[in-house]
Amino acid sequence: MSNALWADLQARLQRLEDLQAIQALKARYLRACDQKQPEIMRDCFVEHGAVIEADGFPTIEGRDGWVQTFTRLAVENPSVQDRHHGHNAEITFDSKDSATGLWDLDFCQINVKQRTIVNLSGQYTDSYVRIDGRWQIRSM
Repeated sequence: MSNALWADLQARLQRLEDLQAIQALKARYLRACDQKQPEIMRDCFVEHGAVIEADGFPTIEGRDGWVQTFTRLAVENPSVQDRHHGHNAEITFDSKDSATGLWDLDFCQINVKQRTIVNLSGQYTDSYVRIDGRWQIRSM
């Protein structure tokens, strides 16, 4: 096998591993939301410079602000049960260490105390960055 062919094969394999790592990151984030695990959720975002935008919320700068909002709305309210389903991912690599993701979202929230169900559909547009070998969400 030539050096060029070997290098191409290594690059393609790395891209597949990166794609899988980003998909696993998003699954970990969504599962942490549903399981009310703010520290796992927090760890999905970059330590400095995270930006989170969601309909109905002001732009939140920094992962701690998002975790505080999530904790107030979900963790501190045991009556609320959420189910986030992200699918139809389109991941585009902007460079070796950055990528953009577009995900469809189906969201269901059950409030057992108020006896309400909310179903929403939408999209996530995320940016990801690899820091110290680990993919994290830079913006969502």
